[in-house]
Amino acid sequence: MKDNFANCLNLVLKYEGGWSDNRNDPGGATMQGVTQKTYDDYRQLHGRPKTSVRGMTPAERDDIYRGLYWNTIYGDTLPVGLDLLAFDIAVNSGPNRALEWIRATHYLKPVERIKAIDAKRRGFWRALSIFRVFGKGWFSREDDILKHALAMATA
Repeated sequence: MKDNFANCLNLVLKYEGGWSDNRNDPGGATMQGVTQKTYDDYRQLHGRPKTSVRGMTPAERDDIYRGLYWNTIYGDTLPVGLDLLAFDIAVNSGPNRALEWIRATHYLKPVERIKAIDAKRRGFWRALSIFRVFGKGWFSREDDILKHALAMATA
């Protein structure tokens, strides 16, 4: 069993860092990529009162990312590189979508899987009504994540 979580988290946080409450973003109020709803659910699960996601601690953030995203997509079982791309998809578009694309490409070698999932992701984004607002940023993010994922997979 490998553990590439910390490395992948650092790369994802490059794009999920800081506070956001963009009226065009259906996720609503978000701190370091964690929505207010996700934070409320997390706090409730741990017997803590609701509070603003702006006050989330790094330990809470990391616990949320590991528990709700990394572990849900079985990040420690995925080939290095694919784990990064799948984790970023889980964070940005939901773990179910990441799992769907992982399963749909199970027969491919890691580099081919990464490229196939990258193409699926870009197509998914293009079909969204908010692509015109966020598309340029999403594609920039994907270019960087893809570069890192391929470098990891071929190291």
